[in-house]
Amino acid sequence: MNLSFLKKIVFILFLIGFINSSFAQRIILSKHTLTSVVTCNTGNESYSLFGHTAIRIKDIENNLDVVYNYGAFDFDTPNFVVKFTKGDLQYFAVAHSFTDFMNEYTYEQRSVYEQVLIIPLAFKQRLFDNLNTALASEERYYTYKFIDKNCTSMVVDMLNKTLGSNVIVKKTNTDKTYRTILYPYFENSFYEKLGTSIIFGKKVDKLGTQIFLPLELQKSLKDIQFENHPICKENKILLDYTKKTASPWWDSIYTFVFLLVFIIVLNKKSIDLLYLVTMGLLGVFFSFVGFYSFHHELSYNYNLLLFNPTLLLLLYFQYIKNKKWISNLCLFNIILILVYFVIMLNKIHLLIVLPLILTNSALLIKMTIRNSKRISVVI
Repeated sequence: MNLSFLKKIVFILFLIGFINSSFAQRIILSKHTLTSVVTCNTGNESYSLFGHTAIRIKDIENNLDVVYNYGAFDFDTPNFVVKFTKGDLQYFAVAHSFTDFMNEYTYEQRSVYEQVLIIPLAFKQRLFDNLNTALASEERYYTYKFIDKNCTSMVVDMLNKTLGSNVIVKKTNTDKTYRTILYPYFENSFYEKLGTSIIFGKKVDKLGTQIFLPLELQKSLKDIQFENHPICKENKILLDYTKKTASPWWDSIYTFVFLLVFIIVLNKKSIDLLYLVTMGLLGVFFSFVGFYSFHHELSYNYNLLLFNPTLLLLLYFQYIKNKKWISNLCLFNIILILVYFVIMLNKIHLLIVLPLILTNSALLIKMTIRNSKRISVVI
């Protein structure tokens, strides 16, 4: 565990102890209490690409300024990578002092915004009680899901539970798919954009009707009414940093296209075979995680038409030198690529996979020609 994580645990234990020792005399928030949704801007690291959401409770009279969030997990969890891939990794709620929370984002140089909720004191008290009850019980744990269960959706659920109905609903981009909504977040991370484009399946092509990203919640709150008035005040900037968007020279579509063109121009049988087998291996991986993982975003992956596991059979047919079946298998995959291209016509990630479509097609056509029977011409 790192020092930051230990500090969080110590603060949680302190807060739980404070709450438990005070339960007989329940903490009553003063009329000056402020409750707010805190939104942290995106960062350049993989874990921070989508930003973060938290809830802040501030009551000067009770010497209270606490930030609650549902974005914590333990890197020391046994089989961490396996659990994360499978989709049964446990995330949990944590509480920070507001000062510690802000220090972390000051260090990371990420902007932080606050929207103060305009709700009666009774609802502020209920929110405070609900958060503390969850923090001191098994309710603070949840199984992370990319769209359905994350730091933002859990905050939305907590707010709706407190307000007694589905007040917090999505107000923006409801006519766009989840994939389209996610796409701009990878603007300066080409290979992460490519990776998510090909590993995500059919679910992310559905209309994004639920709030699952911090900045989406922030935008929606501006348009939500509660008891005939806006539910929050104007957005307040707590930290303001200009996001640094520089990326490594190699992390671009240019290096990607250069590599694929190089493979085609090189015109080596062994390299062509290695490339197509690699595509097949990726297809096996996508198939495995689609069936194995509880992340529904990875299932029903039509990208398997491009990354087809049957390409692995090329190794076998090449080994036994069966030109007929090499040719047949290549033609089969060319047909699948045509089907894939038609499916992709209305998808936002068509352009990013187009170089792969063209490369696969070129190599399969070359391999088909190489292994087709030559027709003798008698003059």
